[in-house]
Amino acid sequence: MSLYRVGLSRGMLSSFQRVMRGEGLHTSSAVQYEYIKVDKRGEKKNVGLIQLNRLKALNALCDGLVSEIGEALQEMETDTSIDAIVITGSERAFAAGADIAEMKDKSFQDCYARKFLSHWDIISKCPKPTIAAVNGFALGGGCEVAMMCDIIYAGEKAKFGQPEITLGTIPGAGGTQRLTRAIGKSKAMEMILTGEFMSAQEAEKAGLVSKVFPVEELVGEAIKLGERIGEFSQIAAAMCKEAVNMSDELPLSNGLLYEKKLFHSSFATDDKREGMTAFLEKRKPDFKDN
Repeated sequence: MSLYRVGLSRGMLSSFQRVMRGEGLHTSSAVQYEYIKVDKRGEKKNVGLIQLNRLKALNALCDGLVSEIGEALQEMETDTSIDAIVITGSERAFAAGADIAEMKDKSFQDCYARKFLSHWDIISKCPKPTIAAVNGFALGGGCEVAMMCDIIYAGEKAKFGQPEITLGTIPGAGGTQRLTRAIGKSKAMEMILTGEFMSAQEAEKAGLVSKVFPVEELVGEAIKLGERIGEFSQIAAAMCKEAVNMSDELPLSNGLLYEKKLFHSSFATDDKREGMTAFLEKRKPDFKDN
């Protein structure tokens, strides 16, 4: 189970340290996937890369593809050599939406009883920092998957959208919620009620995207970001991620209290002592993730 799902604040340090050391956990480097490609990138091979690989279908998100993303994320969560994770697609499409052929004949009873799309949330619950590198179309479920990541980098030709209304339905994996929090009610309403797309440049201006790069440089820049994040204490990174994500869930007063408790918890780590000692000694810290 993901540490983020149970909450790092409960038994946070000992549980996270076990994950970082890989105790009691099993990983496999020989997993074969049908719909994705998995690799390690960066000079230290400390950035996990998940590439969606249904090229003929513009990386449409079928159930098998999303399940494989979840499996790969769980593998990377327990791989002590991986500090951050990049999720990307092709230059033509990050993901052009959920697989409509797979959804067309589903009934309300099917969706409700089997909790359709509920397992997509595993992306947002990964305790390690996640970066979406979006080239081409990120529509419907594709836009929602990108928003489940912690940071979005976009290629200059990327297009974002929630066009579910054109299919007679609504976003079902967080589009109405995450998009509104990212760009505000008016812009989110306009996109969702018209099905119109937003360019990478517009998305950066609106706050949906952090930075825009030339298409051919995008994945490399996302890897560099993962490497930079990997230079710091991974316990502190997980705490930062948890605190920021809770800002969407709690009123300000409760969020500030939650942040303070995590801040106090960091004082129990060796990394906090190393970081502050290194600062005073004017040297680079040597974090051990404990």
